[in-house]
Amino acid sequence: MNFGMETELVEFKKTTGELKEGMISLASMLNKNGKGVLYFGVRNDGEVLGQQIGDRTMREISQGIANAIKPQIIPTIIIELCDDKNIIKVTAEGDEKPYSAYGKYYMRSADEDREISPQQLRNLMLSVSDSIVNIEANNQELTFEQLKTLYAGNNLTLRENTFKQNLNLLTRNGTFNLMAGLLADVNSYSLKVAVFRGTDKTDLIKRNEYGYKCMLVAVKQVLDYMEALNDTAVDMGGSLRKESRMFDFSCFREAWLNACLHNRWSRQTPPAVYMFDDRIEIISVGGLPDGLALEEFFEGKSKPVNLELQQIMGQLDYIEQTGHGVPLIVSRYGKEVFDITEKFITVTIPLNKKDLYSRKKEGVRLDDSDEKILMLMQENCDIRVSEISRQIGLGLTTITKRIHRLKEEGILDRKGSKKKGQWIVNDIWQKK
Repeated sequence: MNFGMETELVEFKKTTGELKEGMISLASMLNKNGKGVLYFGVRNDGEVLGQQIGDRTMREISQGIANAIKPQIIPTIIIELCDDKNIIKVTAEGDEKPYSAYGKYYMRSADEDREISPQQLRNLMLSVSDSIVNIEANNQELTFEQLKTLYAGNNLTLRENTFKQNLNLLTRNGTFNLMAGLLADVNSYSLKVAVFRGTDKTDLIKRNEYGYKCMLVAVKQVLDYMEALNDTAVDMGGSLRKESRMFDFSCFREAWLNACLHNRWSRQTPPAVYMFDDRIEIISVGGLPDGLALEEFFEGKSKPVNLELQQIMGQLDYIEQTGHGVPLIVSRYGKEVFDITEKFITVTIPLNKKDLYSRKKEGVRLDDSDEKILMLMQENCDIRVSEISRQIGLGLTTITKRIHRLKEEGILDRKGSKKKGQWIVNDIWQKK
C-alpha cells in the first residue's frame, strides 16, 4: 500500500526515531491549517515500512507531544495495520495558534516545515486575535430572523436551540462573537458603494449604504445594485444585434464576495466599492493570509481569513468553495488588477464604456423639467413619481410621460418593482 505524497496536512516518518522532526511537522501543520496527521512507519514517498511497537512506544509519542508542543494539544494516537505491517497514526487539531515545537515556531508550506520570522510570528498572532469567532460582540441583544430566512430560502432549517453553537456564533465563554454581530438583524456595519465622476474621488455623484442589517443580506443588495448599473450597449451597425456590458459581472461578483469573506472585520472597516468613469475598485482590509504565497493566491489556493464565515456562505450558495474566483478574474483581466499590500487588497475592474450609450439618439433635447427629473433621481434613486411631481410643480400625468420618454431614449432606466425599485440615470447624462 502507498499513502501517496506528503501534503500540508500529512507528514510521514519512517520510525519514531524521527520523533523530534515529527513534532516540528505537527506544530507546523497546526499553525498553517489548524490540523494535521502524522504517520510513523511510512517512508516520505508514501511507501509503508512498518513501525516496531513496544510497551512504551505509544506513551513516548504522547509524552513527546506534551513536552514539545505548546500550547498543549490532545492528539488521537492509534495503531493501524497496513500490508500486514503496523503503523502509528497521530491526528491533531487545535485553534490556539501559534504553536511552538521545542520553543521555535514553524509554518507548513507544501510538504516543508519552515521556521517563521519574528514578523511572521507577529502576523500569525495578530490573525488569531483578529478572528471573528474569538472577539466578543459589542451588543449581546442579538436576533437572527434575516439569517433564518436566508437558510429557509435554501431549504435549510436552523434549530432554535442549537444553531448558535452549530454556526459558531458564540465565544468560548458562551457570549455572542463578532461573527454573530455581523449576521444579526441589527448591527453597526455598513457596506458602501460610492460613484464618482471622472477618474478620482474629487466629484462624488452618489453614495449608497447597505448595512445595519444581516451582513449577507447587505452583500446581496450590493450585487443587485451593481448588476443594475451594468448597462448594455447595443450595436445595430451590422446584420446582427451585438450587446456588451460595462464590466464582467461574474468577475465583480467573485471579487466582491472574496472581499467580504476575507475582510479583517475586527478592524472595524467593512469592504467597499468605488466606481469611476474608467474602473471599479473593490477594497478589503487586510493582506494575504499568513502562510499563503502570492503565486498560490493566483492559482486559486485558499486559506480563509474567516473560515467559519466561509462555511456559512458556502451553505447559503454565496460561494462555491472551489477556489476558482481569483483564477477567473486573472483569466479575464490579468494579475495586474490585484494590488496587494499588508493592509489592503484592491481589485480594479476596468470599464468598457465604448459605445455604451449608443442608444442615445440624434436630436434628443432635454428641457429644464427633464433635467430636474434626472437630478432628483440622481440624488435619490428611490424617489416616488408623486414626490417628483410635487417638487417640480408639474402634474402626475405629465411627469409620467416625461419619464417614459426618457426611458425610451436610453437616458433613464428602472431596476426592480414599482414600489421597491430604483431609478438608474445613465452616466452620460449625469448632472454637470
